[in-house]
Amino acid sequence: MPNIENQAERNGSEPVVRAAGIEKRYESSLPLVDRSVSVLTGADVALYPGEIVGIVGENGSGKSTLMQILVGALAPDAGDITRRGTVGWCPQEPLLYDRLTVAETFELFGEAYGLSDERLRERRDTLAERLDFEEFLEYRIDHLSGGNRQKVNLATALLHDPDVLLLDEPYTGFDWETYLAFWELAEQLRAEGTTVAIISHLISERERFDRILELRDGRLHEQDEPPQQARSAAHAGGSP
Repeated sequence: MPNIENQAERNGSEPVVRAAGIEKRYESSLPLVDRSVSVLTGADVALYPGEIVGIVGENGSGKSTLMQILVGALAPDAGDITRRGTVGWCPQEPLLYDRLTVAETFELFGEAYGLSDERLRERRDTLAERLDFEEFLEYRIDHLSGGNRQKVNLATALLHDPDVLLLDEPYTGFDWETYLAFWELAEQLRAEGTTVAIISHLISERERFDRILELRDGRLHEQDEPPQQARSAAHAGGSP
C-alpha cells in the first residue's frame, strides 16, 4: 500500500486530490449467482500540483471505477476523498449530446461551469485551435469521427481551466499529430501547476510521466523506478 505521507514529503506540497481506503463492490450480473464482486479493496492515492501521473492496470481492474469515484461521479462503499480546487473529467465514453453542434456543446458546458460569454469563446477557440477541430464547430456531435468526438470530449474537460484533470484513455482515436499535440498540452499544463492523471491499460512512453501507479488486487501500487529517473538513465547511456 502506498504511503501517502511519504508522497507528501517528497513532493513538498498538499495533494489536490487525496483518497484513502476506497472500497467498491458490484453485484454480480451472472444468472443464478448471488454474490458481489470487489473491485476496489482499500485503494489509496494522492495527486499533487504540477505532476503527470499514469494509472495502469489490466482490463477490469477497476481503473474507470476509481476515476469516477475520484471525480465524484460515483460514490464509494467505504473510504474518504478530499479535493482542493476545480476538477476536469474526460471519461472514456464521451458524455456529449449527439443532436448538439460542437459550438452548442461548449455553450452548454460553459453555462454549467459559470463562464462568461467572453471567457467561453476565448477558451473554446484556444482549445479548438490547439486540438485542431476549428473547422468542426458547427458540426453536430453525431456527425463527427470518433477522433474528433474525443477531441471535443477532452476540450470540454479543460474548458474551465481546472486545477486537476482526470483522463480515462484520453487519446483513443487520435491520429499521430493529435497525440503529439495532446502531450504538448499536458506538459504545458504540468508546467503551469495543473495536475494531470491519465488512466490506461498500457503506458508505452514511461518518460512522459512523473509517477506511474498500478491498480492491482483492488489497490494502487507505485512502480519502483520513477519514470523521470528512467529517462535520465537512458540519456546518460546514449539511448535515443
